[in-house]
Amino acid sequence: MIGPARTDTSLIGRWWWTVDRLTLGAVGLLMAVGMILVVAASPAVAVRIGTDSFHFVERQALFLVPAAGVLLAASLLSPIGVRRAGLAAFGLALALMVATLLWGPLVNGAHRWLEIEGITFQPSELAKPGFAVVTAWLLAMHQRQADWRYGAFAALLLIAVLVLLAFQPDYGMAAVVASVWFGQAFLAGLPLVWVAIAIVAGAGAVSAAYVFVPHVTERIDRFLYPGSGENFQVETALNAFAAGGPFGRGPGEGVVKNVLPDAHTDFIFAVVGEEFGMVACILIAAAFAFVVLRGLLRLLREPDYFVLLAGSGLLVQFGLQAAVNMGVNLRLLPAKGMTLPFLSYGGSSLLALALGMGFVLALTRRRVTDLEARWLLGRAPA
Repeated sequence: MIGPARTDTSLIGRWWWTVDRLTLGAVGLLMAVGMILVVAASPAVAVRIGTDSFHFVERQALFLVPAAGVLLAASLLSPIGVRRAGLAAFGLALALMVATLLWGPLVNGAHRWLEIEGITFQPSELAKPGFAVVTAWLLAMHQRQADWRYGAFAALLLIAVLVLLAFQPDYGMAAVVASVWFGQAFLAGLPLVWVAIAIVAGAGAVSAAYVFVPHVTERIDRFLYPGSGENFQVETALNAFAAGGPFGRGPGEGVVKNVLPDAHTDFIFAVVGEEFGMVACILIAAAFAFVVLRGLLRLLREPDYFVLLAGSGLLVQFGLQAAVNMGVNLRLLPAKGMTLPFLSYGGSSLLALALGMGFVLALTRRRVTDLEARWLLGRAPA
């Protein structure tokens, strides 16, 4: 295999022999496939809205290189470095989320974006990996020191993030953040009675949103009763999967991208189904499953509670986002504006995902003992 020699003790040499190269390759492959899919799906959308046909392609390519740099730089960090970077990212994201509510433009009834030097950015995307790392540290400290204040502060951070997301509003992301937090809390030893309370509270929150938030009511009703409202995007996506069959119509031969407004973002999986077929969709789903399951398996041997909780939270976040997007495309879940990780168009999403998966690669790196280090250098004792 091409790479640094085992005797190379430089930062890059140590990284190469301790990082999970299979996961790194799978994530790199998803990023490359995502660029190809944006090229396939976005020109028709760009022409339809009256801009240059390669507008979205150029912007995605603009973010792809720094995203790859963020991924690799984050993967070089130690667990302490991950904690510090996560705290910095979370603090910055919170400040920007508040700024979004105050000065962000109203787009489709939501304040979710900021425009900085002509570049639109969604701060809540950055909050997700930072939040998973910060709460993992607090819950790990709660477990180690048996100090309830750490757990209480983690709960307060959850409430703060959920309130900011509710004001945007972005209920889908709020559900993902809450799910990740409770998953981490369960791993940290949350008593079963609190698990039951959390389930009841979650069900109550969904019921309240259904009753009092017309937007949520409409989407759930359309999911439960397809004939009760407009289901154009979901029905069109299902027709695209049916038209694609096992192997698809062929690259560039699909028509769904010509009519779906979100073909390059929320419904890019439907473009895959139509042009490349069911087999390609299964392979993409398998790639997501591989990244999540392999990461979790590597974490099973991890004695550090912070590493276990942070890595698990980031992986569940990644897998849950992919599952929600694919579920919406296949009409297994109510419609929700959530991108498919690394495959959908979106610069802020791409950068935040790269940071999160860089953290995962850093946390799942094999920590070499002194004896193993001497063996790698050919100096093992007789």
